[in-house]
Amino acid sequence: MAISDINEYAHLTDADVEALGAELDAVRREVESSRGERDARYLRRTIRAQRGLEILGRVVLLGSHRKPLWWLGTGALSLAKIIENMELGHNVMHGQWDWMNDPEVHSTSWEWDMVCASPHWKHSHNFIHHKYTNVLGMDHDVGYKILRVTRDEPWEPRRAFQPFFNVMLAATFEWGIALHDLELKEVIAGRKPMEVARPEIRKFVHKAGRQMAKDYALFPVLSGPNAKKTLTANLTANFVRNLWAYVVIFCGHFPDGAEKFTVDTLENETQGQWYLRQMLGSANFESGPVLAFMSGNLSYQIEHHLFPDLPSNRYADISVRVRALCDKYDLPYNTGSFTMQYLRTLRTINKLALPDRFLRDTTDDAPETASERRFDAITPRAKGLRTALTELKSRRKRGAVPAR
Repeated sequence: MAISDINEYAHLTDADVEALGAELDAVRREVESSRGERDARYLRRTIRAQRGLEILGRVVLLGSHRKPLWWLGTGALSLAKIIENMELGHNVMHGQWDWMNDPEVHSTSWEWDMVCASPHWKHSHNFIHHKYTNVLGMDHDVGYKILRVTRDEPWEPRRAFQPFFNVMLAATFEWGIALHDLELKEVIAGRKPMEVARPEIRKFVHKAGRQMAKDYALFPVLSGPNAKKTLTANLTANFVRNLWAYVVIFCGHFPDGAEKFTVDTLENETQGQWYLRQMLGSANFESGPVLAFMSGNLSYQIEHHLFPDLPSNRYADISVRVRALCDKYDLPYNTGSFTMQYLRTLRTINKLALPDRFLRDTTDDAPETASERRFDAITPRAKGLRTALTELKSRRKRGAVPAR
């Protein structure tokens, strides 16, 4: 099922993994030592652009009874919310800009423009997800407790509705994120004490209430006779932001080749093995400057998982170094077009709505579920993971191993 021996799966020795870790440590040190004014200037420009778009959207929507103004205002507000969510909120709260010692853009003080309270997200995402990336039973972001994205999780009848749940999650993504860390199911089952849950629920209600009052009461009322039009514009902008964030995040975590791991991989895990788990468990999508910016530079999800607290504007440069290391250590660099990465993700979600008896792939060798046993048919073992995957694909074409 999932990978239990990451060194064996990667076809690397302990010395190889530690050498890889040392080279990635060196990349981190170089970037940290070179942070400076150009990075700060990038952040300030981003903040100005985001606030300018939001002001434009809010002002234009005062005349939202005119269809062109509704479209212009809604478009500007949608872009503002996407930038605030992806390039500002997500990255600021990762601590990427804490080195500036500016309280306005510090991870401890930023509160983003969505219903999720920032402390809840920082716990479930920064701590749980980035520490235990793709470790089954530890990382709750593997399917978000809603979707089955690996056959390591047994099929249940409710999974038949998975395609519907996926659509609902996309449309209401900010609410899914907001509820994620509350673990209400655990509270109801009595596994999470109410004295722990109560203050968390109170914080969620307070944040969600403020957000809803701003978007669905305050600004519509300020529009006077155009209140209804402004209300629909705000609903649309939040929907667009939710859908965009969902697609970007899913493209980084659930395409083919984004591997999952058992808890065994955490035992005595070294820094090099942690790096390797991030590289094998994440996926990129190809992007130019505009798409990279609008995705919060999460088109470089591999680089983000390696260095979550380094400035996002550096990921494009870092990716060149990471690709070179993948070549050096014969590791795959999981990337593809934006469309293809999402279609692969969508295929996994829809396919795993079915019981396992309807699936052809083995539990150790499938696009979404793999283990070190997928290479049992290759003897002698290939020298590196990328070479082994290429040889496995070639053997399938020749019929030497079962086709997927």
